[in-house]
Amino acid sequence: MTSFASIAPQLEQQAIELPSWAFGNSGTRFKVFGSPGTPRDPFEKVSDAAQVNKHTGLAPTVALHIPWDLVDSYSDLKKHAEDNGVGLGTINSNTFQDDDYKLGSVTHSDPRIRQKAIDHHFACIDVMNETDSRDLKIWLADGTNYPGQDDMRARQDRLTDSLQQIYARLGDDQRLVLEYKFFEPAFYHTDVPDWGTSYAQVAALGDKAMVCLDTGHHAPGTNIEFIVMQLLRLGKLGSFDFNSRFYADDDLIVGAADPFQLFRILSEVIRGGGYGSDSGVAFMLDQCHNIEKKIPGQIRSVLNVQEMTARALLVDRDALAAAQAEGDVLGANGIVMDAFYTDVRPDLAAWRESRGLPADPMAAYKASGYQEKIEADRVGGTQAGWGA
Repeated sequence: MTSFASIAPQLEQQAIELPSWAFGNSGTRFKVFGSPGTPRDPFEKVSDAAQVNKHTGLAPTVALHIPWDLVDSYSDLKKHAEDNGVGLGTINSNTFQDDDYKLGSVTHSDPRIRQKAIDHHFACIDVMNETDSRDLKIWLADGTNYPGQDDMRARQDRLTDSLQQIYARLGDDQRLVLEYKFFEPAFYHTDVPDWGTSYAQVAALGDKAMVCLDTGHHAPGTNIEFIVMQLLRLGKLGSFDFNSRFYADDDLIVGAADPFQLFRILSEVIRGGGYGSDSGVAFMLDQCHNIEKKIPGQIRSVLNVQEMTARALLVDRDALAAAQAEGDVLGANGIVMDAFYTDVRPDLAAWRESRGLPADPMAAYKASGYQEKIEADRVGGTQAGWGA
């Protein structure tokens, strides 16, 4: 099997973007839970995200969500991020919390509401210009709850038209990444329910439009690594939203439900050329820490991604290709399983120490006193949350 020493240089290329909203209060559709020390503004969210990078070296950028992260000066927020050792990344739009969008946003039958949604994305691109962000990520809650509620084909046509207008506003070095979701909050049909619909829409837009794959946005039993393979093969995998699910869009710590699935996904990412600083595929977390503390929750997630990346890099590709060519079913599977069952944690701990990072980031954060400090200092004001 491939040695850890031989993959160490590749581990240095790993970068996992953190979502600002993961540091705010979140919960279920029924309740949002507050907790001591929760950020009260985007500046405090960025400060907390920087703690993850400080202890892991894995999270150099923070994604923003508009309007949750509206500030008077994005140059000030950008400087604050840089002063804390991180940068600002993907800009996420929000067309799912305005009463006007109850029946849809960019697919709505009312031209006024549709234009309002398009204008919101124009405003997001303005933020991108101020923050030097590359990606505009769009997730749509648009869809219907009942048969006959609206014309599904007409909604696709309106989606195409809206996306074309948004795409035309992008700068030369900017991208549009279109996320998909199997269901919720639309239950009869969702306008962008799967990778095929997202791919069809972005392929028609052009080279600067890509698909975003959220690992929790699929029907039970879906072979997600097949989708990863296919999108890489087609040159249209733009980004990941990493999380974990037991039943639906649970947004749990990545790898919590099925570490083997995370390993399989990352194996296909590596196999397909989607890993590394020059791949163009953005790794991002999209999680809601409902009952656990936010910062250690994000630390655990990025460490889980790093661990499964290391295991996936250990797969002996030459031996695997030979076994596949010979039709050695069990031999080929055994090569994959040997890499998955390898405990890389001691090697990763030593590797972190060699780079001036704590061997155990979770323990180092707990001992840092940062959590106690923010819980004592952040009294008063309005805690940030995702507004459910």
